[in-house]
Amino acid sequence: MERILHYSLTSENEGYKISQYLRHLGYTGQNLTELKKMPKSILLNGEPCYMNRILSAGDVLTVHIQETGVSEQVVPVDLPLSIVYEDEDILVVDKPAGMPTHPSMNNYTNSLANALAWYYKEQGKPFIFRCTNRLDRDTSGLTIIAKHMVSSGILAGNVTRHDIHREYMAIVSGHVMPSEGRIEAPLGRKEGSIIERTVDWGNGEYASTNYRVVKYLKDHTLVALRLETGRTHQIRIHMKYLGYPLIGDYLYNPDMRYISRQALHSARLSFVHPMTKEAMTFEAQLPEDMQHVVDVLTL
Repeated sequence: MERILHYSLTSENEGYKISQYLRHLGYTGQNLTELKKMPKSILLNGEPCYMNRILSAGDVLTVHIQETGVSEQVVPVDLPLSIVYEDEDILVVDKPAGMPTHPSMNNYTNSLANALAWYYKEQGKPFIFRCTNRLDRDTSGLTIIAKHMVSSGILAGNVTRHDIHREYMAIVSGHVMPSEGRIEAPLGRKEGSIIERTVDWGNGEYASTNYRVVKYLKDHTLVALRLETGRTHQIRIHMKYLGYPLIGDYLYNPDMRYISRQALHSARLSFVHPMTKEAMTFEAQLPEDMQHVVDVLTL
């Protein structure tokens, strides 16, 4: 992956070292270390220089990212891939249910990473898989993929600061009351299980979910949920804790009458672009299986 970025410096940037300026833009320490290893990766007014150079108004700083590494353990596989948005720095993908994000022992060739490896292979480009907001295998919807190390580092920082806003749609059992609210309940591993999580008031990590009713259905509810933290299985556990578990959830509520996977969809993502700093929002409509349940259960 090759990416060239140009920054025009103003009086506000005077006196900064190049390294300080790039850190201010969100570049990580690891990004700076890797850039130092790349030939002619930092140019000031067209000339190679070190990162301790002091910037002046009117300077033009060029950053040349040159990545040749690949995700060797990810096999390129021709799989359906729904790309919602793409530029030189990021991809936004609408992942289908049933597709894991990463390859694993039992899902070596059918993951989102495999599909993207094929997509890059067809373009003759090196591929390193960097997913910003990983979705469970059976959760559908929007996820962000960073195309190079700098966009990945900046987006990871945004996740840590909760600056990527995620809204999900879910179908749950029962009529949710009250019609909107906030769930604050710490989450931890369930004793005796390496997969399941549970509400753990003694040792769990803080978790917060906001919800609002979108539509009351027959003995069910279509709910919109906004995450403030991103714990494993957070929505699934929080809604069960509230008394309204997601349908089709094989771990926490194996009610498969209407759908064979947890009825959970990443419907909306809002974030600031890691490089251009533009505010971006993407939406993905309900997938067919969830829309079918809504249609069948509509009052």
